Amino acid sequence: MALEKITMPQLGESVTEGTISSWLVKEGDHINKYDPIAEVMTDKVNAEVPSSFTGTIKEIVTGEGETVAVGELICYIETEAGAANESNEAEKDVTKEASTSTTEVALDQSMKKRYSPAVLRMAQENNIDLELVTGTGRGGRITRKDIEKIIATGDIPSAPVSESVNTQAPKEKEEAQPQSTASVPPVSQPTSQVGDIEIPVTGVRKVIAQNMVRSKTEIPHAWMMVEVDVTDLVSYRNKIKSEFKQNEGYNLTYFAFFVKAVAQGLKKFPQLNSTWAGDKIIQRKDINLSIAVAKDQELFVPVIKHADEKSIKGIAREINELAQKARTNKLTAGDMKGGTFTVNNTGSFGSVQSMGVINHPQAAILQVESIVKKPVIINNMFAARDMVNLCLSLDHRILDGLICGQFLAYVKETLENMNENTVQVY
Repeated sequence: MALEKITMPQLGESVTEGTISSWLVKEGDHINKYDPIAEVMTDKVNAEVPSSFTGTIKEIVTGEGETVAVGELICYIETEAGAANESNEAEKDVTKEASTSTTEVALDQSMKKRYSPAVLRMAQENNIDLELVTGTGRGGRITRKDIEKIIATGDIPSAPVSESVNTQAPKEKEEAQPQSTASVPPVSQPTSQVGDIEIPVTGVRKVIAQNMVRSKTEIPHAWMMVEVDVTDLVSYRNKIKSEFKQNEGYNLTYFAFFVKAVAQGLKKFPQLNSTWAGDKIIQRKDINLSIAVAKDQELFVPVIKHADEKSIKGIAREINELAQKARTNKLTAGDMKGGTFTVNNTGSFGSVQSMGVINHPQAAILQVESIVKKPVIINNMFAARDMVNLCLSLDHRILDGLICGQFLAYVKETLENMNENTVQVY
C-alpha cells in the first residue's frame, strides 16, 4: 500500500482558498478514482472534490467549516498500488512523511516575506510584527489563518529582551525597560447578551466576507450614477413578453436588455473591461459578464461568456439557465470562470440607488436599479416616464471619471433608443 495526499484543488482562475462545507466520505471508506469525497465552497462556486486515487480514506485532516489554501492537504488516502505492506510499516511511513514534512517547512522559508495585502493589513491593525510570526504556508509563507489564530488567542509575538551590557544609568534603564517589554493587548470582540442569537460565520458567508474585505482593502473605489429614461423599452418588452414566454419557455426580463447594452458599451470602451496586475493593466479581449444570482442566503456570480456576441434572446436564455443551475446546486467551476465585468440586478429587490463593491480583480461593477415611474419635464410639460438609475463603482487605479462618464452616457443612449423599431430580440 502507498499513502497519498489529496489537496485543495483550484476551482477558478482567481480562487486562492476553499471551505470544506461537508465530507462525503469518512475514514475507512473505500473509494474509486474520481468519486466525490467532499463539497467545497469558494467565493466563485460550490463544487465537489473528486478523489485522485482509488483506495481507502486513511485520515481526514481538514474539518467541515475549515478554510484552507489551494494546494494544502485535506486528507490522506491509502492506495492499492504496489505490493501490500503490513499495517505497522504503513504507520511508520505516515510518521516518516509527517516528520519529513515538518522538516521541509522548517527549512524552506523562501516565501516567508511574501505577504498578501490582507495579511499586511491585519498585522498593521493589530500591531503584529510579521518578522516574529512563523508561517504555516508553503515556503514558510504567513497565511491569513496564521494571523487570525494569533488575534483569536491574543498571543502577540514579541522580540526577546536583549541582555547585552547597557551603559545607561540605572534610572534611565528602568524607565526604558517597560517600553521594550510592553505587550499589545488582545483585540476584544463584541460579546452577546441574553436573548441575542449567535450565528457562526462559515461557508459562503465567510468566503463573501473575506472577498469583500480584500476588494475594499486593495481597490480604491469611486462612484458615478446616471438616470435613464427607459419608457420605450418598457413598452416594447411588455408588448412581446407573453409571446416570448410562450415561444421560448422562459421569461424575457428587463435585465437581458441591460446586459446587452452594457456589453455593447464595453466593446466601445474596453478600458472598463480590464484588470489591475501590479505593474500593468490587462485589457481583456473577451467580454464575459458576471451576474449575481441569489439562492436563499447564498450568493453566486456565474458568467455570461462573450456577451457582446449574443442576441437579447440568447442573453435571456443564459440568465435563466444560470439562475436555475444556482438554485439546484448545479453550477460548475466553468460557469464561474473568466468574468471581466459585473452587472448586478439590484433593482429586483426594489433598490433605487446603491454603491456596489467591485468583484475583485475586475475594474468595475454596474448596479441596475429598479425601474420607477416619475414625473419628467418634456417640452416644458410634465410627463410620466419609466426611469432607472445605473450606478457604477470603479477602480480608480485603472479608470477615471472621464472614460466612465463616456461609458455611462453611451449605455444611457443605447437604452433610451431601444424600442420596437431598433431592437432585434432574436
